[in-house]
Amino acid sequence: MTKKKTINFSTYIKWFWGIILGGFLFICLLFLLASWGVFGDLPSFAELENPKSDLATEVISADGKTLGKYYVKANRTPIKYKDLPPILLKALIATEDERFYEHSGIDFRGLARAVSKLGTEGGASTITQQLAKNLFNQGGTSNKLVRLTQKLKEWVVAVKLERQYTKEEIATMYLNTQGFLFNATGIRSAARIYFGKEPRDLDVQEAAILVAMLKNPRQYNPHRERSKEKSLGRRNTVFSQMEKNGVITEEEKDSLQKTPLRINFTPESHSDGLATYFRENLKQRLKKWAKENPKDNGQAYNIYKDGLKVYVTIDSRMQKYAEEASREHMSNLQSYFFEEQKRNKTAPFYDLDKKEILNNMKRAKRRSVRYKRMKINGKSEKEIEKSFKTDVDMRVFSWKGDRDTVMTPYDSIRYYKHFLRSGLVSIEPQTGHIKAWVGGISNKYFKYDAVEQQKRQVGSTFKPFVYATAINQLKMSPCDKLPNVLYTIPKEKYGMPEDWTPKNASNEYGGELTLKKGLAGSVNVISAQLIDKVSPVNVARLAESAGITSKVDANPSIALGAVDLSLIEMVSAYSTFANKGLRVSPMMITRIEDKNGTVLEEFVPETKEVLSEESSYVILDLMKGVTTGGSGIRLRLPYKYPDYITGHPYNFTNPIAGKTGTTQNQSDGWFMGIVPNLVTGVWTGGEDRATHFAGIAKGQGAAMSLPTWALFMKKCYADESLNISQEDFEKPSEALSINVNCDEVKEEDVKEGEEIKVEEGDTDF
Repeated sequence: MTKKKTINFSTYIKWFWGIILGGFLFICLLFLLASWGVFGDLPSFAELENPKSDLATEVISADGKTLGKYYVKANRTPIKYKDLPPILLKALIATEDERFYEHSGIDFRGLARAVSKLGTEGGASTITQQLAKNLFNQGGTSNKLVRLTQKLKEWVVAVKLERQYTKEEIATMYLNTQGFLFNATGIRSAARIYFGKEPRDLDVQEAAILVAMLKNPRQYNPHRERSKEKSLGRRNTVFSQMEKNGVITEEEKDSLQKTPLRINFTPESHSDGLATYFRENLKQRLKKWAKENPKDNGQAYNIYKDGLKVYVTIDSRMQKYAEEASREHMSNLQSYFFEEQKRNKTAPFYDLDKKEILNNMKRAKRRSVRYKRMKINGKSEKEIEKSFKTDVDMRVFSWKGDRDTVMTPYDSIRYYKHFLRSGLVSIEPQTGHIKAWVGGISNKYFKYDAVEQQKRQVGSTFKPFVYATAINQLKMSPCDKLPNVLYTIPKEKYGMPEDWTPKNASNEYGGELTLKKGLAGSVNVISAQLIDKVSPVNVARLAESAGITSKVDANPSIALGAVDLSLIEMVSAYSTFANKGLRVSPMMITRIEDKNGTVLEEFVPETKEVLSEESSYVILDLMKGVTTGGSGIRLRLPYKYPDYITGHPYNFTNPIAGKTGTTQNQSDGWFMGIVPNLVTGVWTGGEDRATHFAGIAKGQGAAMSLPTWALFMKKCYADESLNISQEDFEKPSEALSINVNCDEVKEEDVKEGEEIKVEEGDTDF
């Protein structure tokens, strides 16, 4: 009988514990080596205290709303713990790190589970480790050895972060650094882009969708069509985790999991959102400011990375109303223009022969991005020409929404020339604050800004400066009369090439007209007589003092608006009338802060006395006649007489000073409207002066631009929180020395059904 061999279990036990202890010591050694920087540099204490991350510059409106941001890659605007909704934090911890409040950066229980299951249920990475990766790691790698050293460094950094920050700060930093696709970096951008709201306003369903995206923002993205189903499933997993951890009840979980996936996708690109043209203009100003105002260390601020907060004068409510008004009127006006162009063999041009049209299109082609890019890449003119005449798939603008089509780049240029453009700017005259700025009909497709970048002939909107000079210089009254006859200014008087005899647009003459009727009807011969009385030099000088920054040539033709100016110049100058003769320079920015809230600069406007208070009041009284018995009278039409362009009855009853303007061939239509605490100007026209309505009925300023002003003001008045004045203009405290009480045609003198005659054709000289 052979003797059984005795198994010495103590030896195996020693080996087992030796391996365990050795493995533990090996991990400790690796951890120690990582902490010493053997596997690469680790962030210093200072870097942990102030981790580097690109922060978008935020543009904040006067009423506290974010208008937009400037960034290159990271649209990140960090928020504080107090601004995070509790439900979001609870969903985050329940899903991503159940023992977040128990561990010190590394969850060893989770790590052991991950090792035992070979990572099939995740890698047990804690929120703190993920934060370390977001802040200090250079990205993933397919090299397992490199990834192991990265993981070790993440552990070390995670432990350091836990010592440096509270749990609340770590959770907040993690959410602030996480990417969510579609230019959404950080929880604030994600909440605004996917739901159009601030994080604090997120509900449980929205919070769960964002937490679901943390695992893989592309794979579980609720906006991407191919990943919506996965996003819904992952969101429901978040609800299950919330129920498992006692955040919600089982009944709540079951109910929430049955709800459909709901988002309100609101992209935040530089061409989307409110005030896009304003933000583009502001960006250039900020770049200049950054060069002129360096940091303490001498470096220039980077508006794309330094997280500046720029507080601007724009009111988001008024901006929204301005954009809505412009969109509503311009889409309607465009339909009339398209209909007219069906009968135009040279559409969208008038007044040009074939050769002139060809030259126009060649110039437009050379200004295009495609042409410039091909030139830079060394393409020949022959290759470029072929490219412009080859059909390509493209997405183009339309008032019914962007549409996909096939056309040649050359045809697309002509297609876009069919669209009428428009600009609106609104200024609070007492402060100079720009409250609304609409530079065009679509910043995505039409980059040229009609507010400041563009200068166009202003027509009769310049006439108030002629009248104001006569009132201020000669103390003329709105009741003074001048003959309505042809008036000639000899060429020798002002060094002109020939005598100047402007005609009335109506070609009707006879009798006398008061100044009030002359301005209300935009009568050219009255303006000609006035500018001769005061001299063009004085008119140009007053206009420039009031806010016109462009050079105004001192010749008689400026009486009819033969001068190219920007919309912002005109509104700024008109604001001087509304502010009792005191010019306040336009303001876009009130202050700039750094990322920590330290005020870097506060801005104040420049002021200058231009007119006497009495003269300003008298010119406003004159311009009130434009809207009660002149070219702007459609603002007063009762509800039974809607505007024939918009179909809207305006029925304004409050005092409004205004002036329409229409340039030669209806190339430009203007309307300037003033109430005591708001001055708003609108311009409308084609990209080219040859793109215009054939007739004055739809081509005059009262039809092209006045409706946008009216729709905008209706919306502003409906919002009582804006406090837009409906009162009359304040009289000077001292008695007027100029008579303003004339026996004029009053609003009620216009009989029902009577055709309202509007005299325009302001540059018929």
